[in-house]
Amino acid sequence: MRHAGVMLRIDDISYSVAGRPLIEHASASIPDGHKVGIVGRNGTGKTTLFRLIRKELALETGDISLPSRARIGGVDQEVPSSEESLLNTVLKADTERAELLQESETATDGSRIAEIQTRLADIDAWSAEARASSILKGLGFTDAEQSMPCSAFSGGWRMRVALAAVLFAQPDLLLLDEPTNYLDLEGALWLENYLTRYPHTVLIISHDRGLLNRAVGSILHLEDRKLTLYSGGYDRFAETRAARLATAEAEAQKQDARRAHLQSYVDRFRYKADKAKQAQARIKALARMKPISRPQEAALRAFSFPDPEELSPPILRLDDTAVGYDDKPVLQRLDLRIDQDDRIALLGRNGEGKSTLSKLLSGKLQAMSGRIHRASKLRVGYFAQHQVEELYTDETPLDHIRRMRPGELPVKLRARLGGFGIGADQADTIVARLSGGQKARLSLLLATLDAPHMLILDEPTNHLDIESREALVEALTAYSGAIILVSHDMHLLSLVADRLWLVKNGRVNPYDGDLESYRASLLSKTDAPKPPRKPKNEKPKRASRDTILALRQEVKKCEQRVEKLHEMRDRISKKLADPVMYKISHADQAAGWQKKYTEVMNGIDRAEALWMAALEQLDQAEG
Repeated sequence: MRHAGVMLRIDDISYSVAGRPLIEHASASIPDGHKVGIVGRNGTGKTTLFRLIRKELALETGDISLPSRARIGGVDQEVPSSEESLLNTVLKADTERAELLQESETATDGSRIAEIQTRLADIDAWSAEARASSILKGLGFTDAEQSMPCSAFSGGWRMRVALAAVLFAQPDLLLLDEPTNYLDLEGALWLENYLTRYPHTVLIISHDRGLLNRAVGSILHLEDRKLTLYSGGYDRFAETRAARLATAEAEAQKQDARRAHLQSYVDRFRYKADKAKQAQARIKALARMKPISRPQEAALRAFSFPDPEELSPPILRLDDTAVGYDDKPVLQRLDLRIDQDDRIALLGRNGEGKSTLSKLLSGKLQAMSGRIHRASKLRVGYFAQHQVEELYTDETPLDHIRRMRPGELPVKLRARLGGFGIGADQADTIVARLSGGQKARLSLLLATLDAPHMLILDEPTNHLDIESREALVEALTAYSGAIILVSHDMHLLSLVADRLWLVKNGRVNPYDGDLESYRASLLSKTDAPKPPRKPKNEKPKRASRDTILALRQEVKKCEQRVEKLHEMRDRISKKLADPVMYKISHADQAAGWQKKYTEVMNGIDRAEALWMAALEQLDQAEG
């Protein structure tokens, strides 16, 4: 008999692939309405678990059960490519609504017509178009694009349509497998915010640490063929698991050594005025990092970028430059400077020109006008997702690197591959048989082989697991060249970037604020407030001492409010994680606590936005 309030029960399941046990006598129980992040090393069986839940694969032992009428939904592998418009494609995902509307056109029986109209009202059918449009807009589609056929868009964009469709259909159990891999930062943040308010149960496979900290209340860990459910977000899971892996003293030593390693590089930037805000945010983020891997696991995921010689600054400068395609400028009046110690994140909505700027800086796209000054010996490394797809699928990693270093001995080539976590077995495996993460590692190796002075990375973390992302952070922090970074991974950006450039309306300008203020501005659908321009000869007016004290008090009050709400969220999460809560006798209590959890999450968003606004006011007042 099923306990009330449990959406998914996994009971003693086992499953093997080609005789190799992938999941063995694993169990877990997911309460109704919970948002759960599924984590585990690549290849442990996370996607297989989804296929088992959807009954696409047959279990060897055990059982997976859901309520009898529960609807399961996920993003289909076959992306929509018909002549149907994006909006209609999404609307059709709600099959009940579509069938009722179709029947309403032919029904003649008066009582049946009344039933249909009542049901259409119950499922809020008349606001469906507005809801579907809102979801598509959140995922990056303009009003005009929503009327265009699916066939007009590339595969990655059609994946967004498929995601919009399943979100609109609102299944009782929503299964999402790495949904942010085909989203930009803005789309990823929108999805994160949407999932916190999703009215039903969500299981999400993700390596996005920010999403796993903010959008889910539990972590389901697949390791050693078993499932373990942890209460709280990813950071709490990481801390709990770290404590299980080693003694407290050994763990503390490892953590201190790691932080000291990263801090030594951060110190280069913290006192530069133009980088101060983001650098301070980065230092705080580093301080919160928790180790989660055994030392031998971490070694397998290492990256080692070669260090370039130092060039005189600036290594690159743009003067009144324009760039675009077919004589149509995408970006104009670019006046930018890059030094070798710069760590720059490019922000801006999809289609504003981030990739165009990356191609211009890398030399893959020529300027239409203006001047570009490059250091005479400047070497640029460039990594983008399309390069991973352009690897020779019938060749091995050893073949790829041998082509670039024909004179080097095989032992040296293998050492280079090993430095990027590509072991002896993978080195001799054709690319077609490598995992997405291994292909990404090979592309990163090829991009950095010549020790570039500037490394341009466009979504480098797609297909990398969380441990690999942390290893990439360490490698980028130790790297002595400039970094230009485009990524939907807020955690990566916060740990790597010291400067933020906003690409918007055909221009590129420094962003006033840090990543958290950018996130708050996106979620509130406004641009972050900027101080008014001051005449060149006018000294900024400093606010009175009383005003500054009042603003500091307000900032402190906002910060305390946020902390209090986070404590409330943690208490409620602990309550909801108690299996007793889901017994029949406690069903009403469980529903009440779930409602409180949603209210607290909404309150956290509002409180954080107010906090950022108060910090901005204080910053302006202090001049």
